[in-house]
Amino acid sequence: MNRKRVLVTGGSGFLGSHLCEQLLSKGREVICVDNFFTGRKESILHLMDNPYFEILRHDVTFPLYVEVDEIYNLACPASPIHYQHDPVQTTKTSVHGAINMLGLAKRIKAKIFQASTSEVYGDPEVHPQTESYWGNVNPIGLRSCYDEGKRCAETLFFDYNRQHNLRIKVGRIFNTYGPRMAMDDGRVVSNFVVQALRGEDITVYGKGEQTRSFCYVDDLVTGIIRFMEDTPDEFTGPMNLGNPGEFTILELAENVIDLVGSKSKIVFKDLPSDDPMQRKPDISLAKKAMGWEPTVPLRQGLEKTIEYFDGYLKSIEDE
Repeated sequence: MNRKRVLVTGGSGFLGSHLCEQLLSKGREVICVDNFFTGRKESILHLMDNPYFEILRHDVTFPLYVEVDEIYNLACPASPIHYQHDPVQTTKTSVHGAINMLGLAKRIKAKIFQASTSEVYGDPEVHPQTESYWGNVNPIGLRSCYDEGKRCAETLFFDYNRQHNLRIKVGRIFNTYGPRMAMDDGRVVSNFVVQALRGEDITVYGKGEQTRSFCYVDDLVTGIIRFMEDTPDEFTGPMNLGNPGEFTILELAENVIDLVGSKSKIVFKDLPSDDPMQRKPDISLAKKAMGWEPTVPLRQGLEKTIEYFDGYLKSIEDE
């Protein structure tokens, strides 16, 4: 059987582990590459017995030499706590990582997907955000190591496409949540769920009026794979991938408290620097290009996420 060989950088991370899992279920041979800065081995342990899965410890800021058919470049810390921990390294991971993976794709003539982000829109003045919007990003702010790193990566991808006729796909990923999120990554869903399960105060920044659109991880990964496999080579993106359902942060907190049955109280703190007030994808392009849209409602996805964190927290307590 001639299996397609696929490289997933950042493969032990939250998104990467789910992507590896879905690719294996579709009969692919998967090489998971990660330096384990934010990725966790426990997220991929259940895949280790699969003979078509292998792990390679490697930092994408250094060249990599493998033979594959497709590359999914997900390597980069994606939560503010992690990407602000070492902002220079974050930018290097986005930029040098893109250069190295594009160089690899060029050498072996592989198709390559870039995991870009809604952060390229910054604090948007256009709502909802379409792919034609150039964004409103602070280039010297605390978040800019991630925002600008991803924007530069997009530039590199499209220049490689124009200059070397490389087959590329660029997906702009909006807020995603689900099982295997790190409980300490500072993202709003994992924060709220862990705080509610522990009966702690739930921390809401500002007045909680800022909005986000939350996409369940299974929906998002399905969209990524369909983008790579079901669209023609000339369709490069960039394409928004996310759930257009829009909720305030306060609504999210109230939903989590209700689903957990927690007695947690909501407390308000100052809004972080450059925190976007509105974030909602226009996914018209994804619907038109591949008939994709998310199917998991927020409360259903939150139930699955809460179940995961409840089990995870109990396993920690038992150790």
